[in-house]
Amino acid sequence: MIWILALIVVLGVIVGPSYWVSRVLKHHSGEREDYPGTGGDMAEHLIDKLGLEGVQIEESPGGDHYDPSSKTVRLTKDKLEGRSLTAVVVAAHEVGHALQDQRGEASFKLRSELAVFSYMLQKIAPAALIAVPLLAVWNPAISRWALIAAIGSMLISTLVSLATLPVEWDASFGKALPILQSGGYLSDEDMQNARHILLAAAMTYVAASLISLLNAGAWLRVLRR
Repeated sequence: MIWILALIVVLGVIVGPSYWVSRVLKHHSGEREDYPGTGGDMAEHLIDKLGLEGVQIEESPGGDHYDPSSKTVRLTKDKLEGRSLTAVVVAAHEVGHALQDQRGEASFKLRSELAVFSYMLQKIAPAALIAVPLLAVWNPAISRWALIAAIGSMLISTLVSLATLPVEWDASFGKALPILQSGGYLSDEDMQNARHILLAAAMTYVAASLISLLNAGAWLRVLRR
């Protein structure tokens, strides 16, 4: 019974944030005729206002993000061309990452470096896991090292997830929200809803970190056997 309850709680923590964020973003994605520009216009305006030289804006087919390697704010079409609260807030959030990058903030640099390292290791992990049972027949000692390498890549991925949390929180509540507030871009009601959007988005990273921790923990238990 305890295990069933624990499973329900874990599933709730993992699935709940994703469901909540999709509802919140959708709720505030309606077109606003009272807005003077799109999310892309907001991003362009903030980049100019903050003096973020060399930062570009592009449409993204794979999610909203900031790419530090090319200094590019990438927004999905609905954010780039949409005149909605969600579009404006998400654009400000991604520009917040560009500001972190320009200032050379330590947490942003650490997350970026870990992400590159993690990406390289993730290419190795699947091959290592596939090789484990094959190597176990030939040489158990080598198969164990292959398993250690695979689990190590998962632990690095977990570190990336944990390092991402403060970076995302700062981009939202340390950068985007104060910028929107001081610029007077949104009404008081919209500012309150902007907080809800940013909080909902942050919860997706909390869920991702939890999934990563659970995954790494499960494989560590395998290694101890």
